Amino acid sequence: MPTPEMMSDSPSMQKENAKDHSLTKPADFLRQRIWDRVSASPLRSLWDLQGVPAMVVVKRTFSSFQEDNLLSRAAELGYYFLFALFPTLVSASSILGLAARSASDIYGKLLNYLALVVPHAAMGLVLETFNQTTAHSSGGKITFGLAAALWSASVGFTAIQDTLNMVYKVKETRPYWKVRGAAMLVTLLLSLIITSLLATLFGADFSARYVEHHMTRPSFGLVAGWTIRGISWVVAAGLLILLFAVIYYFAPDVKNKRWHWLTPGGAMGIAAWLIASIVLRIYLHYFDSYSLTYGSLGAVIILLTWFYITGLMLLLGAEINSEIAAAVTEKKLTGATPSSQGAVPPAGVSANAA
Repeated sequence: MPTPEMMSDSPSMQKENAKDHSLTKPADFLRQRIWDRVSASPLRSLWDLQGVPAMVVVKRTFSSFQEDNLLSRAAELGYYFLFALFPTLVSASSILGLAARSASDIYGKLLNYLALVVPHAAMGLVLETFNQTTAHSSGGKITFGLAAALWSASVGFTAIQDTLNMVYKVKETRPYWKVRGAAMLVTLLLSLIITSLLATLFGADFSARYVEHHMTRPSFGLVAGWTIRGISWVVAAGLLILLFAVIYYFAPDVKNKRWHWLTPGGAMGIAAWLIASIVLRIYLHYFDSYSLTYGSLGAVIILLTWFYITGLMLLLGAEINSEIAAAVTEKKLTGATPSSQGAVPPAGVSANAA
C-alpha cells in the first residue's frame, strides 16, 4: 500500500506541484514589475483611470488595506502624533516668535480654531499643556530650542514615511541622516501650513467682526462678514489639500516623484477625516460617559482616538492612490482589465510577456 511519502513523489503530484509553481511565479514577477513601474513612472493624473473600473480599485483598496494592516499602523501613527504634538506646537510658536514678541499668546488664540475638529475635552488638554510649556519660557529660549523641538516633532512624519513605503511596496534606501533631515524639514513645512490655516480662520473672523460692527447698514455688514468667512473657508480648504499633497509627495521613497495637488485618495481622506471628526464630536457631546470610565485620563484617550482617526484616513487616502496607480500600470503591462484580487497574469500572458 503506498505511503503518503510515495504519493507525494508520484508523477501526478509532481505535475500538479510544477503547475502551481508555474502559476505562482509569473504572478509574483508581474506583481513586482507593476510596483517597480509605479515607483519609477508615476501617473500624470490619478483621476484618469484609463478604463479601469472604479469597483476594481475599491476592491483592491479594501484587500490591500487589510493586507497592509493599516488599522494597526494607524494606531502606531496615533501614538507618534501624540508624542510629536507639543514639540510641533512649540516649533510653530517659535517661528511665530521671530516676528512677534507675544508669540505664545497669539498662537494660543490660533489653536482655539482647532476646536472645529478636535473634541472639546481633548482641546482643553492641548491648550492647557501648551500654555504650561510656554509660560516660563522666553521667546529667545524657545527659539534656541527650535532644532530640538523639530527633531522630536519629526518622529510623526518618520512613522508616516515607514508606512507609506509599505503601501507603495518600496524599501527605504535613503541613509538615516537624510531620512530624519527630510522629516524635520517637512515637519517644519507642515507646521507652517497648519499655522497659515489657523491664521486664515483667525484673520477672517477678526475682519468679519470688524466689518459687521462698522458698516453703516447692518445688512451689508452681515453679508460682507459672511463673504469674508466664506473666502477664508475656501483658502483653508486649499491649505488642507496642500497639507495632504505634501505628505503624499515627500513620504514614500519612490524612485521618481510627481506632484499632485488633489488626488482621489486625498479627496477621500480629507472628506472621511472631516466626517469622522464631526461624528466623534457629536458622540462625545451626547455620550460623555468616558469621563466616568477613564477619569482624568479621559481627555488623553479622546485625543489619542482623534489622532488614530487622523492617521487612519491619511493612510486610507495613500492606499487609494497607490492602488489606482497599480491598477492602471497593470492594464498597461498586460493589456487586459486588472483583476480585483491583485496582479494576476491573464490567460495567455507569460512571465516573459509581462
